[in-house]
Amino acid sequence: METKIVTIDLGTRSYDIYIGSGLLYRFADFVPEDMEGLNIFVITDRNVEPYARKIIDRILDDGARSAELLILPAGEQTKSYEYVEKVCNWLLDNNVGRDSIIVAVGGGVIGDLTGFCASTIMRGVPYVQVPTTLLSQVDSSVGGKTGINTPQGKNLIGSFFQPIAVIADIDTLKTLSHRQFLSGYAEVVKYGLINDSLFFDWLEKNGSDVCELEKDAITHVLEVSTKAKAGVVQTDEHEHGRRALLNLGHTFGHALETAAGYGDRLYHGEAVAIGIVMAFDLSKRLGFCTQDDLDRVERHFMDVGLPTRALSIQPKLETTIDELMLIIGHDKKVSRGKVKFILVNGIGEAFITDDVPEKLVRAVLKDSLGGEPKQSVRGNFKSQGVKGLWKSAFSSLS
Repeated sequence: METKIVTIDLGTRSYDIYIGSGLLYRFADFVPEDMEGLNIFVITDRNVEPYARKIIDRILDDGARSAELLILPAGEQTKSYEYVEKVCNWLLDNNVGRDSIIVAVGGGVIGDLTGFCASTIMRGVPYVQVPTTLLSQVDSSVGGKTGINTPQGKNLIGSFFQPIAVIADIDTLKTLSHRQFLSGYAEVVKYGLINDSLFFDWLEKNGSDVCELEKDAITHVLEVSTKAKAGVVQTDEHEHGRRALLNLGHTFGHALETAAGYGDRLYHGEAVAIGIVMAFDLSKRLGFCTQDDLDRVERHFMDVGLPTRALSIQPKLETTIDELMLIIGHDKKVSRGKVKFILVNGIGEAFITDDVPEKLVRAVLKDSLGGEPKQSVRGNFKSQGVKGLWKSAFSSLS
């Protein structure tokens, strides 16, 4: 099978994304460094440990001086201060240097955490992304965003730090449960909804082939998605403008993830799917898109088995609209006291705005939750000063 190559053109920090089957057996072919004499540090989780060990075998055969392996627990909870400390201590204890290479083998959690540690240890050590989930192959491994979660919100601590290569072996997708795979599929759909309506049309016709891991369909999805993200990252690496479009569905989705506690209760892609439907709902209420646009998006997510309403989260989400509004107000996309929303003029026509009435945001949240929750048992956020935050972060109700 032909290996597809997508280049992220960032001048001296440019790198390639390799897409294909059996790539891990040729790991050294895709790393722009000679393995001879290098110290390699591989970080993975228990779910994909066998793939990490394959890489270690290959790099030792190719002359690496040493290859250390750290296995972390799988799951969103690993993106935390606790594991930043654990990873950095492990790297330092094993004499990591700026001439070493750190390799992240896993999904978005491992990639984000490893990338963040690589960016801070000795002020920057080269690292390679080996994404093993659909979500990480089409999104989180590309573009240099790294970070961890906090009680206040998702990815609020992090850095922009580009890898030296991304190796997306589609064979690793066989390790995923159907639910994990679908979580990544939500990010695939996002690219069609932002600025490529023809791709969304293609997904409506071929989504079942993608979800059945048909190789040509999967390869097409990865190539289109990574090219789309590459185009955005190259023009706005640090998300000062256009790159924010990639957050379609994420403002609502991140709030739901935070309220759900970053666990198996709600996967990231599931939250994004719900968030995208909410973004289309808000756009419809503001007169930017039609009911038909909203219906098409929601129907496609439902057809492949993704949730479209917060009401479907189980166990039922124990939060209030006030709390969700506060989380949204703390989102990292807040600028000059205003929350930036990614909305749409239709399928494939996303845009950025901070002119969104609070009343409509509340109405969208209420409908998705199936009504106003009576109370919260979380207590992670103080209500003091919330009204002032909303007044500055959202448009007036008039």
